[in-house]
Amino acid sequence: MAKRRKRGEGSVHLRKDGRWEGRVVVGYDEKNLPITKNVLAKTKTACLDKLKALQETCSGQATEKLQPDMTFGEWLDFWYQNYSKPRLRPKSQLDYENSIYRHIIPALGKIPLSRLTANDLQQFYAQIKKNGRLIRTQVYGDGLSDRMVRACHTRCLTALDCAVADGLIRINPAADCKLPGQTLKDMNLLTREEMQRFLIQAKEEGYYELFLLELATGLRRGEVLALQWDDLDFEAGALHIQRQVYRASGELVVSAPKTKAALRTIVLPSALVGVLEEYHQGVNSRWMFPSPVKVDSPLDPATVRKRLQTILEHAGCKRVRFHDLRHLFVTTALENGMDVKTLSTIIGHVSAKTTLNIYTHVTDAMRQTAAAKIDRGIGKCEPPDGHGEGLPTQTPSPSPKTPFEPYRGKIRKSGTGCVTQINDHLWEGKFSPKWPDGKKHSRSVYASTETECEEKLADLIREMKTEIAEAKRLASEGKWAEAMALAGQKKARGTRKAV
Repeated sequence: MAKRRKRGEGSVHLRKDGRWEGRVVVGYDEKNLPITKNVLAKTKTACLDKLKALQETCSGQATEKLQPDMTFGEWLDFWYQNYSKPRLRPKSQLDYENSIYRHIIPALGKIPLSRLTANDLQQFYAQIKKNGRLIRTQVYGDGLSDRMVRACHTRCLTALDCAVADGLIRINPAADCKLPGQTLKDMNLLTREEMQRFLIQAKEEGYYELFLLELATGLRRGEVLALQWDDLDFEAGALHIQRQVYRASGELVVSAPKTKAALRTIVLPSALVGVLEEYHQGVNSRWMFPSPVKVDSPLDPATVRKRLQTILEHAGCKRVRFHDLRHLFVTTALENGMDVKTLSTIIGHVSAKTTLNIYTHVTDAMRQTAAAKIDRGIGKCEPPDGHGEGLPTQTPSPSPKTPFEPYRGKIRKSGTGCVTQINDHLWEGKFSPKWPDGKKHSRSVYASTETECEEKLADLIREMKTEIAEAKRLASEGKWAEAMALAGQKKARGTRKAV
C-alpha cells in the first residue's frame, strides 16, 4: 500500500505522459474553494524537490494568512493578491488597485483586522464622499462619486467575508454599513434631426459605417471596434459578437467579453449589410474598423471617443458620449414596440431585469401609453387631466429631412494634399496625385504637430512629383512596366510613421 502523505504536503502522482506532477493548495477563493499550484518533473525525486520549493515559497503567505493580529491593510493586500487578482482582467485589476492602494489602505490599513468596526468603515465612506478625490478636483470637485464609494465598500465587504470564512474574524463589520444611493446618469440622446446631421457629417469625415452600425445595433464601444470581417455573414446578415478591445496600462488589449451573455449573434437589416459590403471593398484589413496608423490593429477607443466629439461639434449637435448612442438604440427599440427580453439579448445584458432597471423611464412611458390606448379603445374615453400628459393621440407624421451641408474645414489649394488631426498627439498628411496610368496612388505621413505634418507633407509632395515625372518619361518611351513598377514600389513603402 502506498505511503499516505501528511495533510498540507500536497500530492504527487505519475501522469500518462510519463512525467510526475506535484500539486499543493496555496490559498482559497471567495467561495472558500481551494486554489492550487502544480509542478512537473521527469522523476519522482525531482518532483518532490520542486514541490517542496513551491511550498516554501508559499509558506510565508500561508503563515501571514493565519496571523490573528494582522492589520486590515495586510489582510486586504493578501486577499487581493491571492484571491482576487488571479481571476481579474487587466482593466479590472487597475480598478481594484486604485480603490485598495490609493484609498482604503491609506485610511484604514493600520487598524488591526480583529478591531475593525462598522463605525470605522462608515466614517471612511463619509470622508471619501466629502474630500476623497486625489486628482482633477477642479473639474469634478473634492469628493468621490457615489459609484466609487460603493466600489470601495464592495472591496471591503468581499475581503472581510473571506476573513470570516478563514476564521480570522467572527462577523463582517461591513455588512450593515449604509451607502449612498445608486443613481443612474441622465441619458443625453440625439433628436431625429440631430441624428441626421450627425450621420451626414460622419460620412464626410470617414466614420459613417462605424456610427451607422452603432446606431443600428447598440453595441458597446469595445465590441464594435473589435469586430473582424469574419464575424459578419453577408448572406445571412448575421453579426457575431465574440471579442472586445480596451486600453489597459497604455496598451490595447483584445479579449473575450466579460460575460457569456455578451457572446451573441445579431441579425442586421439588409440595408445596413449592403452598406457594410460596399465599405468592405475599400478596407484592406481583417479588422472591420482598422487603425490608420498601426498595422493589423483595431481603432483605438480613445481615438473614436475624440472623433465623436469633433463630428458632433461640426454637425451642430449637443455633446453626447459614445455610450449614449447605445442608449439611443435601446430607447428607440423600446418605443417602437420591441419586447424587453429580445432587446436584452441583442444588447448583451445578463438578464432582462438589468435592461428594465436602466431604462425604467422608457418602460414607464410605454405603460402610460398602453393604459391610454386601453381607455380609448375599451373604455371609449379620453385620459383624465394629468394622466398621459404629453402622449400623442395619433402617430405624428415623420419630420422632413433637414437640409444640412457638412463641415469640410479649410479648402486647400489643388496639389497641396490634405492634413487631418487623428487625435490629440497625431496628425496625418495625405497626397493623392494621378499617375501615368490614370489612377490615384495615395501616400501618407504622420507627425505629432500640425506644423511638422505640413513640413513632412511638403517634402512628400516634392518627392512624389519627381517620381511622377520620371514615370511619365518612362511611359513616353514605351516602358510602361518600369513606370508602373516605380509607382507600385513607391506606394508599397509610402506610409510613414510619425517620429
